[in-house]
Amino acid sequence: MASPLFSVITITYNNRAGLFKTAKTVHAQTIDHASFEWIIVDGGSNDGTQDDFPNYAATRIISESDDGLYDAMNKGIAAANGQFIIFMNAGDQFANRNSLQMIADQVRDIPHDVDFIYGDSFESDGAGHYHYKKARSHRTILSGLFTHHQAMLYNRGSLGDLRYDLNYKIAADYDLTLRFFCRKPRRCEYIDQAICIFEGGGISQINVAQARAEQFQSRRANHIPLLINMCVRARQSLTSLLRKLAPALYWQLRGV
Repeated sequence: MASPLFSVITITYNNRAGLFKTAKTVHAQTIDHASFEWIIVDGGSNDGTQDDFPNYAATRIISESDDGLYDAMNKGIAAANGQFIIFMNAGDQFANRNSLQMIADQVRDIPHDVDFIYGDSFESDGAGHYHYKKARSHRTILSGLFTHHQAMLYNRGSLGDLRYDLNYKIAADYDLTLRFFCRKPRRCEYIDQAICIFEGGGISQINVAQARAEQFQSRRANHIPLLINMCVRARQSLTSLLRKLAPALYWQLRGV
């Protein structure tokens, strides 16, 4: 049996409503369902989440205790068979019903294998409003994640043995992506459309200071010069302040 083009991996723990929301957007994808697999990794929820499993057309469901979000994400990678891996965690959604088909069409038009695909996002502000968040170039990885993790697709073969480092509690997604790009030159494809609707209010947004500190630590571990590292951290602090004090201006700048 041929491997699917995509592995959609969803991590959840005691987020029954969020998983239901994600399931609706996965089930609604117009692409031939043989072209993707859906893997749910549940941390052993006790809020009724597991009662809904029979209603989900998931390829595989792993439900057991784990060592947190990034341990569960590593389990998802290990279970994946698709050419490209994308994380769409409980509460997150694809931007529209044609998201996977749009990506598939673009992949087929590329004359060579691509290591990494990324696009734009919609981000919920938690108050019922959604902002369009334009991705930066992947070449700006030193400044932080250039788009939401849910708008990134890693070629599973190119990812190789890279896994999320559990020493990072918030910024392991940044650390993995930084190591991915530091290892060797990557062939990347940018899609000038939104791929995901990101559910705001996650740990990286609640604990912004810790996220920045962990990103700083990751850049040090990857031998980024100290002066560059310090300048990046200062810029991140200014951006965070702008978002807090002038959110309208922040979103205007991020949407262009």
